[in-house]
Amino acid sequence: MQRHTSQMSRSTSRRAFVRTAALGSAALVAAPRLFSQSANLAKKPNLLVFLPDQFRADALTGPAAAQVHAPNLHKLASQSVVMERAYVTQPVCVPSRSSLFSGTWPHANGAVDNKSILSLQYKCFPEMLDDSDYRTGYFGKWHLGDEYSAQRGFQEWLSTEEYPKSAKGSEKIRGQSDYTKFLISKGYKPKPKKGQSFDRNMVTKLPFELSKPKFLETHACDFLEKHKNDPFVLFVAFYEPHPPYGGPFNKEHPLDSFSLDPSSADVLGDDAPLRYRLLQERFQKQTSDQGKLKEIKQRYLGLIHEIDLSIGAILARLESLGLADQTNIVMTSDHGDMMGAHGLLGKTVMFEQSSRIPYMLRIPNQRTFQYPHPISHIDFAPTMLELMGRTPSAQCPGRSRLSLIRGETAAPEPIFAEWCGYTMDMKTQSRLATEAQTKEAFAESTRTIITPDGWKLSLRDKDKNELYNLKDDPDERHNLFSSADKEKISSLTGAIHQWQEKTGDTLKL
Repeated sequence: MQRHTSQMSRSTSRRAFVRTAALGSAALVAAPRLFSQSANLAKKPNLLVFLPDQFRADALTGPAAAQVHAPNLHKLASQSVVMERAYVTQPVCVPSRSSLFSGTWPHANGAVDNKSILSLQYKCFPEMLDDSDYRTGYFGKWHLGDEYSAQRGFQEWLSTEEYPKSAKGSEKIRGQSDYTKFLISKGYKPKPKKGQSFDRNMVTKLPFELSKPKFLETHACDFLEKHKNDPFVLFVAFYEPHPPYGGPFNKEHPLDSFSLDPSSADVLGDDAPLRYRLLQERFQKQTSDQGKLKEIKQRYLGLIHEIDLSIGAILARLESLGLADQTNIVMTSDHGDMMGAHGLLGKTVMFEQSSRIPYMLRIPNQRTFQYPHPISHIDFAPTMLELMGRTPSAQCPGRSRLSLIRGETAAPEPIFAEWCGYTMDMKTQSRLATEAQTKEAFAESTRTIITPDGWKLSLRDKDKNELYNLKDDPDERHNLFSSADKEKISSLTGAIHQWQEKTGDTLKL
């Protein structure tokens, strides 16, 4: 294996990467003219979507964003309509992505956990767009079935992951991702026990030049060059900053330059759902030491910096090709990351750090502003379709929010989210519950409502309920369910039940 290249990342100075970031920001330096001149939309508009995995909302919006070295994304945010309170439909990869691409709820489409696939009976965005003029590409993590083949209306495909499930979900398929083939071409040898793929921890030790973000950047730029005269749709789906937390920029953020969440040292009490307490117990070795937790977050922020460099380079290529004035640019994620809040890592919980995501849209000739009310990913597909001049599909229970993005005023509405029972192997015996209790806790399902005025109610079929006032308690440290006004709980519960009836959700709460 070629080890000499991995040493390059360790010896590269922070100054060198600042220069790289500056080059990557070239597309954004001139971007203000996008909003001061009429856009040249003689041909059909393009769509470029950046979809990192496990990206926290506060890395782009709010006071904590200033701690993150992501100049290209922050510049993009300053030129975009930013949805400050955007939420996923379910805070884990496959269910969330199923909603993002099909515009349907996980409880309806059956993709309720990470072992699921999205049934072929549901059309994905390019299929709903249904326009043969468009060149369509999907580059990166898919996680909804077959990773290796162009599908679902995408004509060009570039894979970075090995998830061996067929598009039909009935059998496993064998293959190697394009990224694995790329590393092999560079002289690296995969492990036989990994099915001729590379261990993810090994990949984190590679230099930026051989990283997944750089691999996607290179091919995305080639796609733009190839289709500069065609209307196009391109999704660039970064695996980062998903764990394992590590990469070539682990030391990019000094430990004293960022802070942990205020709830990071909290111990969840008896009023918290048992599943959440079991998860906190599971992560205790990684989160109980605040110093070690800071090092984890340092590496997580380094991964954000890594994808920021590639996003900057892609935007620079878009600008140099003269395509910026006719391209709608969107950035969002499939869920967030607790990153130590409430003593938890990862996702799978309804806390804000897990269920809220960045969501911003840079539209030619569109004024920029921040939208402060709740928005759901269930409306993503209908919104993108109308943005591209198409009528939203009848498949989608959500609706287009383009009027809000255009700056029209409308009464804000509550949004809904869900959690469907998800089997997890705890591996070790818990001090908090018996094996039977643990199994039942992890089978719980949740339905959540989040209101414009900051109330957040989570009802569960097999675990404790939660109620938070996000205006007074943005860190969700005080569960008010047992002490709040009964009329408030009744009103919010009624709204959840009405939403369930409207969406065909039969879960008994």
